[in-house]
Amino acid sequence: MELDDTDRAILDILQSNARTPFSEIARRIDMSSATVHDRVGRLEDAGVIRGYHADVDPGAVGLGASAIVGLRIEQGQEREALDALREFEGVHEVHLTTGEWDVMLRVFAEDTDGLRELMFDHIAQLDGFARSQTMVILGTEYEAEGLPILDDDAE
Repeated sequence: MELDDTDRAILDILQSNARTPFSEIARRIDMSSATVHDRVGRLEDAGVIRGYHADVDPGAVGLGASAIVGLRIEQGQEREALDALREFEGVHEVHLTTGEWDVMLRVFAEDTDGLRELMFDHIAQLDGFARSQTMVILGTEYEAEGLPILDDDAE
């Protein structure tokens, strides 16, 4: 789907606050609410907008420890390992990567004991698990609120 300047403006506003009413978006970009509604529907149908989410503080819901985990998976075992990782409570993100690690994870747990349990009792027991490196996150200085929406000139 090709995005125009109006689509980009709508995406910028929704990434900043997904609860912004269509009437407010319309006012800010000088367009009718019905047109904004139609454009948002088109962006959703095309898969550009994948969903709307609450940004929850992990510590506020009892997840005081997090880590980035690099995994090496034995060749031929990737699909089974990736499917299993989806099922583990605490595995928040799974990324296929190049370089030293086949997979990078972002995991959360109540505390470091919970991280240890997730790593030793679940992840290390995966069929095809070869090795891992766990980097405990000590603090987060910055997390972006949304993706940069590039204009046609940047492509």
